[in-house]
Amino acid sequence: MISKSTPMTYALIVLCCLLFLLGPAGGLNPAYGSGDALLAAQRAYFRRWGVIPAELFDGPARTALTPATALFVHGSWVHLLGNMLFLYVFGAMTEERMGRVQFTLFYVGCGYLALLGYAAANAASEQSLVGASGAISAVLGAFLYLFPGARVTSLLPFLFFLPLRFPAWVVLPFWAALQWLAAGRAPQGPGVAYLAHLVGFGLGFVVAWMLFGRVNRGCPRVEAAPAQAPEGENQP
Repeated sequence: MISKSTPMTYALIVLCCLLFLLGPAGGLNPAYGSGDALLAAQRAYFRRWGVIPAELFDGPARTALTPATALFVHGSWVHLLGNMLFLYVFGAMTEERMGRVQFTLFYVGCGYLALLGYAAANAASEQSLVGASGAISAVLGAFLYLFPGARVTSLLPFLFFLPLRFPAWVVLPFWAALQWLAAGRAPQGPGVAYLAHLVGFGLGFVVAWMLFGRVNRGCPRVEAAPAQAPEGENQP
């Protein structure tokens, strides 16, 4: 059942899923054809709505909007489902604490700045950058500040994927550290935009601190199943 107190989290999930299913990336809309025609439509779709760093700062004025439109575009089923899982797990509590309007502005604003930060650091890249991970990483950062003691169920591969429960202040910094290490080893070109994750996570934590000060109210318990960021067409 959708909570009446957190409608925007579910609205964002529904919007991203609908756009994916109706667009060429999902491969289910016959209007885009199949084979080479579908691949060409996907590339054109990503270039139109995604962020292209090389064009963002020197291209036409409309490219200034692409860090916002790219938040709602995903490159594959794995990319979409991974992002929506994180948003579902961490978004509702964060929205409930922030309020629907403030949460929506926070989500879009931090997501925009996360993709902008990645583009600035890779200004010569002509690869399309799509995905909501920068915004969702901001939600994780805010969640860490707002609910540091919330218990998070994690699946750790080196412990045979046994579900173990840890407080958010253990799980989320560990996740951020993995993103930092991966960013240092990430090759140039298509792949996961780990830097966008880090920028979003840091922004989310700082914004939550600025909005709510140093006083954290109760820390409800929450279950989450963090998954590694998927590989794809420069997917943050």
